[in-house]
This record gives sequence, structure tokens and C-alpha cells, in this order.
Amino acid sequence: MPAKPRNDDHEGAAPPADGKTGAPAEAVTPLIRGIAVLRELTEADGTLSLSALERATGLARSTVDRITATLARMDYVRVDGRDVHLTPRLMELGNAYLSALRLPALLSARADALADELDESVSLAVADRDGIRFIHQATRRRAMSLSFRIGDLLPAERTAPGPLFATEWTDTDWRHWRNRRASDPRDLSFTAVPPRRYGADERAAEAFVARTEEAAANGWALDDQLIEPGLVAVSVPVRSPHPGDRRRIACVASVVSHTSRHTAHDLRTTLLPRLRSAVAEMERELHRTPPPEPGPPPSNLALWTGASKQRLGRDFIESLARGLTVLTAFGEGRPELTLTEVAQATGLARATARRALITYEHLDLVTTPSPRTFTLTPRVLSLGFPPLSRTSLPEIAQPHLSDLTSRIHESTSLAVLSDSGEEIQCTARVTTGRVMSVNITVGTRLPARATALGRVLLADTRDEARLGLASIRSQGYALVDEELEEGLRSLAVPVRDRSGRVVAALNTAMHASRHTLRECVTDLLPELTSTATRIESDLRTAGRFTHVPLT
Repeated sequence: MPAKPRNDDHEGAAPPADGKTGAPAEAVTPLIRGIAVLRELTEADGTLSLSALERATGLARSTVDRITATLARMDYVRVDGRDVHLTPRLMELGNAYLSALRLPALLSARADALADELDESVSLAVADRDGIRFIHQATRRRAMSLSFRIGDLLPAERTAPGPLFATEWTDTDWRHWRNRRASDPRDLSFTAVPPRRYGADERAAEAFVARTEEAAANGWALDDQLIEPGLVAVSVPVRSPHPGDRRRIACVASVVSHTSRHTAHDLRTTLLPRLRSAVAEMERELHRTPPPEPGPPPSNLALWTGASKQRLGRDFIESLARGLTVLTAFGEGRPELTLTEVAQATGLARATARRALITYEHLDLVTTPSPRTFTLTPRVLSLGFPPLSRTSLPEIAQPHLSDLTSRIHESTSLAVLSDSGEEIQCTARVTTGRVMSVNITVGTRLPARATALGRVLLADTRDEARLGLASIRSQGYALVDEELEEGLRSLAVPVRDRSGRVVAALNTAMHASRHTLRECVTDLLPELTSTATRIESDLRTAGRFTHVPLT
């Protein structure tokens, strides 16, 4: 008798596709599978083929196809042929955790100032069980620089923050740490650090215990080339100001350097006093800043998922999409929520929200600080945040340019203004398949005032009136007709960042015979404007807690 087809949208007990067993009976199977796919993509630095996802997760190919189709509908991934890519929109999950945490918003400016003062990298990290996870990085641009990203997970025993967090571990925490080391002696599960060559031994365990005791006595800790040769760091805890937290460690601030610049002894004697002073300022900032008013929760998510199910049919796994929306219920002013509040914020039924929260608690993405409330854990950052945190604006724009070119059948470009303000530099480009097309390659520099791209960028400067570009600023586009070159017609619109500042310009350029000036405005301008809006949306999400390079 043939086996009964498996319904992947059934919210029953989950298989161990994520490597965890013993899922609660009420766990949402498609949600666990979707999280497994996102984690495999994260571990692969953001891109995997569909067949590689099938092998990595152990799921059937049809299941992987439906999961990726659902994630693509949510704009969390992009499917390009046989490859699946994480997209900046996925960062909204990590943003929800970082917003609820508040620490990056309150402390990142002081960390950046300290990095500028010391000319060394400065990081903020939180505890994630027996590891540490970065929530902010202020790095120096050098030939030999740090490659750690926001969201990266490191083993506690190989870091400077680790002994500080371990001063608060319970006996259960220590047992978990010893079990993890026994099962993964080379730290192969921590992809952000080089694996141990020979594996951990008991002497290394005793050394970490001793470092923890020293950290408890001193109030600071050192990493003397534990991650890899040449890397040194000194760390100081930033403690919570709230009496109910009993001055527990909120996060740890670290100064990281290389032995060519500082030895571990130098860090302790030279940079530690300034780090301690900066941490004291951070703690005062936490103490004097009142809790924010709750920001607006997401809206109409349940209606959106229902409409998507009707549109895509079986290819859309509604329980996966609804489960993921639960994470976005948390945020600024909403660090802890009851089941009722999660249901109200998302528009989901209480039963649906409850099963999603049960699933997340099983996956260590949600914890319960009290019997009736839920909060996100740092592990939410494992859902795509590390590889996406280094995304540049050209990388964000490239797939949108490809879509635009396929719709209008003309070449498209993204450009930024040079430091001098006299030139533009092309940073992304998609060409059309025409016999005669505009030949501008990435990296090309052109006079700003002679191009539509440049005029859009200059119109946002203080010199707009002097340059005669006020009309371009007000109308929101620039149209240049055969000024740079005979027969060349170009239309450009601005791309703005979270603050509303124009940081780039998007254009299409063509031979004048293919579109009249009127057609450029009536037919092409709406397409450019809608594409710029989509790029801006991704840029706002990606740039909320990370720096997005413009080139």
C-alpha cells in the first residue's frame, strides 16, 4: 500500500530537521523546518542551492521548494535559478530583538566614540547560553582587521567577555558548557572562529574556570590570542541599572587589537582605564534613560498571510509565515509580551500565537522571564543577521536593478556622489540585451552636473539654489537630454536612507530614439520611482543597527 503523502502544512510534532529532538506535541512543524532552512542559509554566508538545502536540512525537495517559495513571498529570500539568497528584509527579525534589547540604540554611539579615540575596534556583546553574541561592532579599516559581524556567535571560553558572563552561570549552565565541549571539542559548530586544531582538553577547561574566578575578582577579563594568534582583547561588563536585575551584566564592552599594536599587558595597563571610564558612562546612560513608549506593532499580518495563501495556494505555507510574524511583535517598548499582546499585535488567533511561541521556546529563540510573559533571545540573530549585516548598498540594489531592467528593457544604474562633489561614481549596473546600449561600467566616474544621476544627488546639497537644481528637488527626478553625449537620454530618481538624506541615485539611460521626453516621464518614471522605494525599504531595514557602505 503506497505511503500517504505528507502534508507539510500540518502543525503537528516536528521532525528533527533542525538537529533538535523531543519537540513539544504542539510545536509547529513547518515553522521548525523554515527556521532550519534559514539557519543553513546563514551558516553558508547567505546563499545555497536548492539541492544543497535539501542535503543540509534532510528535508524532501518538495518541502524545501515550498519553504523557499513562502520565504520569497515574505521577501526574506530571493530565488535566482537554482540558488536561494537571503535578503535584507529578513533583518527585521534581528531588528526586533535589538530594538527590544535597547542596548545598541543607547550604547553604540559611545562605543563608536571610544573606537575613534583609541583607534582600535570596540564591540558590545551579550550572553547566549555558553557563548557570546555580538550586538554592535565599531571596527577600524586596516589591512588586518576583524571579520566578526553583528550576530556572530563565539564560544565563551575563547573570548574576553566569556569569563565575565560565566561569573553569573549556574551549576546547570556549567554542566551545559562541559557537555557542549565534550560533543564539539574542536568548536566546529562556531563557524565565526577558526576550529581548534587538536580539540579542547581538561587543562583548557580548568584554565577557563580560573579565568572566570579572576574576572569575578578583577571586574575585567583578557583574551590573549585565544581565538587565533595575534588577536588580543580586554573586556569590562556593563551592568543593568535596574534594582530588580541585581546589577546583572547587561552586556560586555571590549577593545580588540592585534599584537603588532598592543600586547595583552599593554591593553590592561594602557587601554583598560579608558574602557572602564567609557563603561561607567554607558551605565549612567542606561540609568538615566527612561523606558520608551511602545512603538507601533505590526498590523494586518494575519490578513496578509491569508491573502498570500489564496494567491499561491499549496506553495505558500501559511503556518510558517504566521509563525515568523510572531517574532516581529516584539520591538522598541515591547521587550516582554503576554500571549494576548502577541496575538493582538499580529492579528493572529491566540491558539496560533501560542503554538508559535511554544515552538520558539523549544528552539531557544524565545524565553519566559515570568510565567505569563515572553521575550526574544539573542539566538534570533542567528536567522540571517551575520551575513546580511555586511551588505552594501550596491548589493542591496542589484536584484532590484535586474527586475527594473527586465520590466523596462533598458539599462539601469546606481551611482553615488564623489567626496569632492564634482563627479558621480557608478556602483551597480544592469545592462539590457539590445544591440545598441549605453556603455557605463561599475566604477565609471562622470561629471556630476552633466548627468541626471549627478543632478539628483546635487539637488539634495546645500548648494542646490546656487546650482539651479531646486526644481529637481521639488519634482523628485532629473531628465537630461543629449547633454553628456549626442543621442543619450537619461532619467534619474533619488534613493534616500533612514534619515531621508539622498545617498544614491537610480537611473536608466537610452538612445533618444527609443523614448520621447514625455514617455520618459509617463512610462519610465513610475517604474524608477517604485524601484527606488523598494531599495529604500531594504536600506532602512538593513541600516537600522548596522552601517551600510554606499560603495
